[in-house]
Amino acid sequence: MRLHRLDITAFGPFGGSQSVDFDDLSAAGLFLLHGPTGAGKTSVLDAVCYALYGSVPGARQSGGQGMTLRSDHAATGTRTEVRLELTVAERRLEITRQPPWERPKKKGVGTTVDKAQTWLREYDVTAGTWKDLSRSHQEVGEEITQLLGMSREQFCQVVLLPQGEFARFLRADAEARGKLLGRLFDTRRFAEVEKHLAERRRGTEARVREGDAALLADAHRMQQAAGSAMDLPELAPGEPGLADAVLEAAALARATARERLAVADCRLTATESARDAAERDLADARELDRLQRRFAEARERAARLAERADDHRAVRERMERGRKAEAVAPALELRDAAETEHRRAAAAEARARVPLPRALADAGPAGLAAAARRAAEELGGLASARRAERRLAELVREREGLDRQEHADEEVRQEAEAWLADWETTRAGLQARVDSAQEAATRAEQLAVQRDPAQRRLVAARRRDRLTDDTEAARRQSLALAEAAVEARGAWLDLKEQRLHGIAAELAANLTDGAPCAVCGATEHPAPARKSAGHVDRAAEERALAAYQAADERRADAERRLGTVREALAAATAEAGDAPTARLAEEAEEIERDYTRARTDASGLHPAQEALRRAEHEREERVAAQQQAAVRSASRVEARERLEREQTSLQAELTRARGAAESVETRAAQLERQATLLTEAADTSRAAADTAQRLKDADARLADAAFRAGFDTPAEAAAALLDDAAHRELQRRLDAWQSEDAAVRAVLAEADTADAARRPPADLAAAERAAADAGRRLREAASARDAAARCCAELDRLSAQAATAVRRLAPLREEHTRVARLASLAAGTSADNERRMRLESYVLAARLEQVAAAATARLLRMSSGRYTLVHSDDRTGRGRSGLGLHVVDAWTGRERDTATLSGGETFFASLALALGLADVVTDEAGGVRLDTLFIDEGFGSLDDQTLDEVLDVLDALRERDRSVGIVSHVADLRRRVHAQLEVVKGRSGSLLRQRGAG
Repeated sequence: MRLHRLDITAFGPFGGSQSVDFDDLSAAGLFLLHGPTGAGKTSVLDAVCYALYGSVPGARQSGGQGMTLRSDHAATGTRTEVRLELTVAERRLEITRQPPWERPKKKGVGTTVDKAQTWLREYDVTAGTWKDLSRSHQEVGEEITQLLGMSREQFCQVVLLPQGEFARFLRADAEARGKLLGRLFDTRRFAEVEKHLAERRRGTEARVREGDAALLADAHRMQQAAGSAMDLPELAPGEPGLADAVLEAAALARATARERLAVADCRLTATESARDAAERDLADARELDRLQRRFAEARERAARLAERADDHRAVRERMERGRKAEAVAPALELRDAAETEHRRAAAAEARARVPLPRALADAGPAGLAAAARRAAEELGGLASARRAERRLAELVREREGLDRQEHADEEVRQEAEAWLADWETTRAGLQARVDSAQEAATRAEQLAVQRDPAQRRLVAARRRDRLTDDTEAARRQSLALAEAAVEARGAWLDLKEQRLHGIAAELAANLTDGAPCAVCGATEHPAPARKSAGHVDRAAEERALAAYQAADERRADAERRLGTVREALAAATAEAGDAPTARLAEEAEEIERDYTRARTDASGLHPAQEALRRAEHEREERVAAQQQAAVRSASRVEARERLEREQTSLQAELTRARGAAESVETRAAQLERQATLLTEAADTSRAAADTAQRLKDADARLADAAFRAGFDTPAEAAAALLDDAAHRELQRRLDAWQSEDAAVRAVLAEADTADAARRPPADLAAAERAAADAGRRLREAASARDAAARCCAELDRLSAQAATAVRRLAPLREEHTRVARLASLAAGTSADNERRMRLESYVLAARLEQVAAAATARLLRMSSGRYTLVHSDDRTGRGRSGLGLHVVDAWTGRERDTATLSGGETFFASLALALGLADVVTDEAGGVRLDTLFIDEGFGSLDDQTLDEVLDVLDALRERDRSVGIVSHVADLRRRVHAQLEVVKGRSGSLLRQRGAG
């Protein structure tokens, strides 16, 4: 990689545009970058780093996404820009970067932020022009990183060699060296391997502990099942031998449980035999007691039967008389039925004769029937008269209907004539309503077009008035904040200038004897500057700067608010015009009132049209009704004459038919009732004679049946007759006596029962107690046997479960052992790792050996063959080894720590280390050639001879076509190095002055 040209605009301390021609500076191989403290030497290197990677090293890349890179001395309209032209991988490229920029708005007031911009171009040698490659931040970053083969941190360590950091590297311990080398060589993957192995070890250990915990839980359950027959191993989860101890204890518990089961089986067999004998004795005692009680109960039942013998004979006699009376029962039932029927027929005849005339009150059935036939014949002769009477009533109704129709038609004619007389006036009024509503609708449409613009102008005018006041308030606030920001900026610049005048005293406060000066590198400080009264320190300047930035931010916010209010005011004025708000309000209200009135009037258009249509329809209906009424009136005259002739004829016929009755219908009802009463009386008279004869026949048959059954009179037979309930009750009593007598005789005849009665009484309570004791002992034995069997089964199940768990955990235990060994080895805690070196340290140690070998080639020349850098992997105290760095002194032949080097020796040793590290990192990055290097400070600690040797080494880099830029304050270097780039600082910003080798 070779730098050709760098252009800087408004970057860091450079307020304007500055250019650096690296081709001119690199012609001599060595060039010097110098200038006073704070002028901006480091900013030149920052610009190179920003152009390549889009950010600057370390803490100088503060927040704001690069907005702090802008120079405070830059003009308001000048944008910050860095352009770098370089050759890398035989490709000539140009990179242009612009960080985010907060600039004033082109229109209005306030500021706006432009996004960051990036351009990448490549020079086409054949065409002789630049060709655009990309404008994407991400694509440009990936392209540059791929071409250089190193990250920003590696680039800052390899190309921009910070001597102070490498001096600290020489004196640092192994941990600090590891951090720097880890960033340069990106050994995070090896640290990730260590972390992964540690996590796997913890994971497998947790799973083994979890499995052992489950195994111990099974062991506790086995102990609960086995009781005192099992002792648990005193081991924790994860300890070796836990599985074997649990399985051994389980086997011992199973053997003990099986012995207890065998003893319980023997005891159960003995108690079952004793229980069977006790139950047999109890059964014999119960049987003897039952037979003895059976015999005693039979004797008692026989005595009770003897006491009820007379009652039993009376019941048998009553049953016998009842069986004889059953032969007379049919005759009794027939006689009762005949008597009931005769009484019913006699009562009906008496009721039927009550309404008859006195002449027929004592007539027989034949006379009553003849009178009924005469009334029926006369009723049949009135059928024609009844029809004539109904027709006469219909004629009366028809005449009344004609009268009503005549009256209705007359009313229709009169109403139609009255309504039609006012038709023209009504029609003219309705037409006038329609025309007026149509005019109102047209006027409402015209006003609607004017209504919305008037309302919008009124709203805009009110907004214009309000924004006028807001604009004036915002203008006053913006002016006040702008004055405050100017005052804050002046105060900050004054404090900054005072601090710059006293910066030497501030730097001198950090000097310590024996430590190199951060400015000149000298280790002796004979006359350090002292702080004067009223000295301004960095904190005071930063507070003033923060106050200025806050005031400027408030000013910018006020200007943005003022611009926003002005834009809104302009928009409202453009819409409302210059007319006063009161006049616009009056115009809008007048239009609104007219519009409302027109809408109200227009709303009657449809009802008016409907009223006109209904009136015309009604006129047509009334004319038609008037004509129809006249036609109906003419037809009713003929109908009325016809009805009068028919009515005269029917009235003569009815006078002859009704006689003395009021009407034919009344005469017909009288005859119909008379015929019905006579017919009913004749029928009931014949029925009463028939039932009297049947009652007489029934009495004769009943007397004969009672005599044949052995009864003196029918009443005696009726008294002896039993109903069903009494018969069933007597039969039940006879059956119960016979059953009880037979049962008692059978029990007394049993041989076993009689033999038991002769034996002593049975002791049932003693036999039951003996059987209960035997049953209790059997249950206890069975429970003990079941408990022993359950214990064996549970121990077998848990033992099988534990054995399965042990087999399942075996591969996991092996994996945990293997992973734990690898993790301990990689972490440096294993006994097999004698030097206690971590895996990442081991890799970095190999890189450090390469760096030490590359640095030694230059250190030998710088130290005139005296010093050699070597890598040491010895342990320091109780710590770990791997990243030790020693120097071998050829004059004494002894190896010592690099921390024992003097200031000058430390400088050229760190320079050699930096150059060697650059070579190794370059090879690691893919062999990208670095043709431009920068070395920062440290030359002031060298004597003249050593300085010459160091410059010779740097000058030898030109043999490899490299150019080296030295950043230093040492005045002697300005005499020795002719190509120079000077940074000159001033009140308005820094400037660059370039002088070539000539």
